[in-house]
Parts: sequence; structure tokens; C-alpha cells
Amino acid sequence: MAETPGEAEFRRLRTPRAAAVAGVVFGVLFASSIVLLHTALPTAASSPWLHHQSQITIALVLAPFAGIAFLWFIGVVRDRFGELEDRFLGTVFLGSGLLFLAMMFVSMALAGGLLAVSHNANTPQAELLYFGREVMLHVDNVYGVRMAAVFMISLGTIWLRTGLMPRWPAITTYLLALALLVVVSFSLWVMLVFPAWVVVVSVYILAGDRARPGHPD
Repeated sequence: MAETPGEAEFRRLRTPRAAAVAGVVFGVLFASSIVLLHTALPTAASSPWLHHQSQITIALVLAPFAGIAFLWFIGVVRDRFGELEDRFLGTVFLGSGLLFLAMMFVSMALAGGLLAVSHNANTPQAELLYFGREVMLHVDNVYGVRMAAVFMISLGTIWLRTGLMPRWPAITTYLLALALLVVVSFSLWVMLVFPAWVVVVSVYILAGDRARPGHPD
């Protein structure tokens, strides 16, 4: 049986209210996996790490679900653009989000490779593990963080031009994104800025949707 226009519109408007939770899920899972990895891998070639392998395993289990949740978050945000979406900014927004996600998976794959290498007694583990950690940090804190910053700048620009968000979230997004662009640091706190921002945006979307007239209980 074909849907009436009103039913189709109702289904379209319900999507963000349910799926915006994905941003919170992404923020929690991604932050957890990053914290587990950064505290488990060695900070020097001679640092012990074998007793932290369970942390890496948990991080590798959480990471794919964080990635899936981030895809849902992108879908939620784009759904809110509707016909107001600018093609140029929309392309930058989507492209930077997908590149961030790809770099996140590359970083996790490196961690999985290091975990597999640890079971091979014939491999010079200390040097190899330290090298792998440094590659992961560059993928995450140099390239991944900057793609996250581009993602934030494009979204903040869309918010300012369309009025879909108040000015203060857009301006705050700009300031955070600019900080991520210029700061070169392997600090764990730098990596946690983006998931924290996603959680705040998702909570704002959920609160705003619940405040709309006609929101179903």
C-alpha cells in the first residue's frame, strides 16, 4: 500500500530524532578506544606493553561500532540540511568525514597488526611496536585531526549560512576547528576534542527535536 505524502513526511522527520543518538554512541566508543590505545602502546622502544594487550583488543572491538555510529551521525546532520544544502560545502563536509573515518580504521588496523606481531617470538618486537605507535599517532593526530577540523569548519559554515543552528554553536565549532588545524601535538586530549564535540552536537539535536511541536512521546 502506497504511503500518503503526509505519512512520508512524518517518516522523514522522525529519522533525526532516533538516529541522532548515534553521535553520542560514536563519541563514547571512539573516545574509549582512543584512550585504551594511547595508554596501552609503549612510549619508548624499551617500554613494557605485553600486559596491556587486553586493552588493545577491547579498543579494536569498539572501533568498528564507533565508525558505524559516525556514518549514522553524518546521515543525521545531512538530513537536517534538506534542500538548503550547498553542493560545495556538502561535498567538503561528506568527504572530510569519510576521510576521517578511513584514517580511524587505518589506525586501528595498525594496532591490530601490532597485536598480531606480538605473538611472533622471532620478530624484534620492541622496535617494531614503537615504530607502529609512531605511525598511528601521525595518522590520528596529524591527518585524522585535521580532517576532523575540516569536517567541523564545513558544518559550521553551513550552520551560519542556513541558520539551522544558533550562532554560538557555529562560532564555537569554528574556534575548536581552527585550534585543531594549527596545534601539532600527539596529546590524547587533542584527539578527544572531536568526539566530545560530536556528543555535544548530538545532544543539542536531540534536545531541539524533542522541543519541536508535534514530537511523539
